[in-house]
Amino acid sequence: MVVSTEQEHPKKAFGWAARDSSGVLSPFKFSRRETGEKDVSFKVLYCGICHSDLHMVKNEWGSSTYPLVPGHEIVGVVTEVGSKVEKFKVGDKVGVGCMVGSCHSCDSCANNLENYCPKMILTYGSKYLDGTTTYGGYSDIMVADEHFIVRVPDSLPLDGAAPLLCAGITTYSPLRYFGLDKPGMHVGVVGLGGLGHVAVKFAKAMGVKVTVISTSPNKKEEAIDHLHADSFLVSRDQDQMQAALGTMDGIIDTVSAVHPLLPLIGLLKSHGKLVMVGAPEKPLELPAFPLLMGRKIVGGSCIGGMKETQEMIDFAAKHNITADIEVIPIDYLNTAMERLVKADVRYRFVIDIGNTLKSSS
Repeated sequence: MVVSTEQEHPKKAFGWAARDSSGVLSPFKFSRRETGEKDVSFKVLYCGICHSDLHMVKNEWGSSTYPLVPGHEIVGVVTEVGSKVEKFKVGDKVGVGCMVGSCHSCDSCANNLENYCPKMILTYGSKYLDGTTTYGGYSDIMVADEHFIVRVPDSLPLDGAAPLLCAGITTYSPLRYFGLDKPGMHVGVVGLGGLGHVAVKFAKAMGVKVTVISTSPNKKEEAIDHLHADSFLVSRDQDQMQAALGTMDGIIDTVSAVHPLLPLIGLLKSHGKLVMVGAPEKPLELPAFPLLMGRKIVGGSCIGGMKETQEMIDFAAKHNITADIEVIPIDYLNTAMERLVKADVRYRFVIDIGNTLKSSS
């Protein structure tokens, strides 16, 4: 059997890549595979900058290989489809999130949970089935198997929809899976950043009472007036935390820095669930007694399967949910990364690939 490689049928591509762990990105020419019979090719118009892009560029998780083209919040318009593609046609608005492949034969894949497949292939920095390296959305074109393509509803603006493919599904999935989506429930959201602000929007659309929990008192006005959270807790204020003890059915914890879990567990009602979606670099301390004394659960969640990702974006369209974004030209990328380190963005950078990424050739 002959497996075609990108060398045999290259599609010229252009993007920005990191060459090493210094954190600096610069223009990069590479190739994408030819559109296979089950593939969809699309012109990339926008790509969100996720916090994990920053970790990967700097190799902070120890798994990066270079050159690295980041980006897994990718949206654009279909330019070509393979002969066996059934769900998409040229001109459709589409997106690709955090993964571009899985085994299709394990229990997770059988249950539409490709995100938990042991052989899941990440959108960038992974090895694809043909042995080539996957490159992400900081680039002009994308090619992916139609199974991993999401249809973006016409009513959603592409730029504001892009971050939903990572930040959106990362918060939507645990709200659904852990049953924190019932009207009248009380859910806390820890951290008001790229993930947190979208978590608030989804929870509110589900009819849930939402409390934002933050170390920054200056985010209160934003949380309540702009995102329409019902209340705001300063996690460093002992009196506020004490008054809220035992009031929440669940908490979505989006913080990726090391932080204490004990105060958060205290906010939960009996049988409450603390769900981690942020990924701190070091282990967190988890005391057992507070869990035993209320049959409480600490869990985790990582993006979502393709079926649920489509469901999420359709829900977002129905409820007019988009990320709050700052659109930037590609030339501003390194400055944006520096600002992201300082959390100086409300709440997601999105690169205007379509209008600003120009090949030097």
